[in-house]
Amino acid sequence: MGLFNIFSKEKKETLDKGLEKTKENFFSKLGKAVAGKSTVDDELLDELEEVLITSDVGVDTTVRIIERIEERVAKDKYLNATELNVILREEIAGLLEENNSGNAAEFELPADKKPYVLMVVGVNGVGKTTTIGKLASQFQRRGKSVVLGAADTFRAAAVDQLKLWGERVNVPVIAHGMNTDPSAVAYDAVKHAVEQKADIVIIDTAGRLHTKVNLMNELTKIKRVIQKFVADAPHEIMLVLDGSTGQNAFIQAQEFTKATDVSSLAITKLDGTAKGGVVIGISDQFKIPVKYIGVGEGIDDLQVFNKHEFVDSFFN
Repeated sequence: MGLFNIFSKEKKETLDKGLEKTKENFFSKLGKAVAGKSTVDDELLDELEEVLITSDVGVDTTVRIIERIEERVAKDKYLNATELNVILREEIAGLLEENNSGNAAEFELPADKKPYVLMVVGVNGVGKTTTIGKLASQFQRRGKSVVLGAADTFRAAAVDQLKLWGERVNVPVIAHGMNTDPSAVAYDAVKHAVEQKADIVIIDTAGRLHTKVNLMNELTKIKRVIQKFVADAPHEIMLVLDGSTGQNAFIQAQEFTKATDVSSLAITKLDGTAKGGVVIGISDQFKIPVKYIGVGEGIDDLQVFNKHEFVDSFFN
């Protein structure tokens, strides 16, 4: 158990604080629903359903949670409203357990994949480039050599922002500027990573959902060119979603999972919002592991998603 594997007190405090608004929103609604009720009856379950849906857990996931609670109520006849908290906690933990097998290791990389090629997708404004910068910093602090590829070439700001992060965390950024061919940038970034024997190369890609076909073609082309250097690349395609957009994040996840093989998720901006329930719904609906969550502005506030700690912070 390395130093970084321990979920530190500071990280826990950041997580608690980051989920504060979500928690307050959820439990004030839950409190109203439970007030004056002594048993878990159909009326209370209807109200609970509304609480979950309006907390951005999503309709399908809410239905699953309600069904699980109904089963328990049928089995344990004596359930009362005050126990609802405990049951809810257990059922939500159970759902996350099913959908995120194990907790992701703390910014570790598989030893047999070098360079590890991580392609990052997501629409503009979700915190994609910032997430990449924070990831670069975290890996670098753990002694890993990192290369960044600025292949989001449709936005001058994206290229410049990535270069700034490169300077800030002292990692090389391969960029060709704006309106250049994204796959050429990705090609050079992976080539550089191979030549420099880097541990990880992170490629920022364009966040346009203008048409799914264009996006698909572009991402497929990027994959094809980087496979000239690393046959099984990309090893991971991470979709970044802005948690504060609630249901909109579901729609983006739908679009991107149709366009490319998304293998992990990062959900950002959870600290300023009451919509943190979206983490539960997205994890359940897409069966793609949530790997990182953003719970603050600082570099360390991009945390590896630890579902046990998440549920604990949510219900504590």
